[in-house]
Amino acid sequence: MANMIIGIDAHYLEGQPTGPGRYLLNLLRVWNNFRPSFDLKFILYFKSEIPSTLPESPFFIKKILYPPLGLQSNALFLQYLLPKAAKKDKVDVLFCPGYAGPLNFPGKIALALHDIIYEARPDLYNWPSFLDKILLKKVSKKLAQKAKIIFTISQFSKKEIIKHYKIDAQKIFITYLAPDPKFKVIQNNENIKKIKDKYKIKDKFIFYLGAIIDRRHLQETIKAFEKIDKNFPNFQFLIAGPNLSSFNIKNLVNDINKNLEREAIIYHPYASEKDLVYLYNGAELTCWLSQYEGFGLPLLESMACGTPVITTPLASIPEVVGNCAIFVKEPTNISEISLAMEKGIKDDVLREKLKEKGLEWVKNFSWQKCAEKTLSVLLNP
Repeated sequence: MANMIIGIDAHYLEGQPTGPGRYLLNLLRVWNNFRPSFDLKFILYFKSEIPSTLPESPFFIKKILYPPLGLQSNALFLQYLLPKAAKKDKVDVLFCPGYAGPLNFPGKIALALHDIIYEARPDLYNWPSFLDKILLKKVSKKLAQKAKIIFTISQFSKKEIIKHYKIDAQKIFITYLAPDPKFKVIQNNENIKKIKDKYKIKDKFIFYLGAIIDRRHLQETIKAFEKIDKNFPNFQFLIAGPNLSSFNIKNLVNDINKNLEREAIIYHPYASEKDLVYLYNGAELTCWLSQYEGFGLPLLESMACGTPVITTPLASIPEVVGNCAIFVKEPTNISEISLAMEKGIKDDVLREKLKEKGLEWVKNFSWQKCAEKTLSVLLNP
């Protein structure tokens, strides 16, 4: 191979990165160490700023695509500025890491579709706006059919894409996500204690991390914890994540704490990134009961820290956790959830077995593997 130019829609790295941004950043960190025997360049296209978190590399060319008259929008960036710049730079393939991309780009597109819940289960999707209901499904399907390459993050999502978009399986590549290497077993109990104090954890606790959306059944999980409270008065339930659900979590937490006459449930809309490894390590269990996910990274992060998980055997989750979890078959069943919590708390032998199995299982996932496979496909579009 003489030379190769890979264009990347990098605007997901700007501001506070969400899932596609963290995914792209981890890929770039691995690619930064790649030493090819040919001339390889990545052109990273941004909307308004180049983040300081981006690794420095002789392979990375960074460009901000300034809009005419300063009228910036996602649609303008994706459908006009990005394809125009990529065409001018003569990229060999344009990598779009976050579901969306330019419909009018004449060259090759590699699209990352982490899941297509908005198509497969619109009833479970947390729609950002009414306009998304009209445009997202139509644009996503059209772009997926146009793309030369599709990356997805589980066998489950690949099957969903084939089923709903009628796409040739040969152009869909599975690249499993992975926990950041910082997620590991921590022996420093003093640091764990400090973080627990910060979050007002008095003794032992169950942990939930992530956006609170209806398909993750936090309302039922909270009520299940209330049900077991009398048997485990030394336990609390820490929930960390923005509330995007249909119920008012603060009101529910306050009402239950009032009934229990203690701060049994603690809610924070945000947990600092640097605190997470200590929170996972400090927790007795992570409880994450999703009905539909393309992957489920908090489960792997917890297992990498040696903390057993309670989850569902639904969608992609069995691919993520293997047989290293306590499963709740019906996440709307409060009694089943409470029994799973009791089992996880009481059965020390099971907890130790799940810890050991989980630590071994998580070795199957790494950003090195994900990035190497992704780049290998991009180099042969």
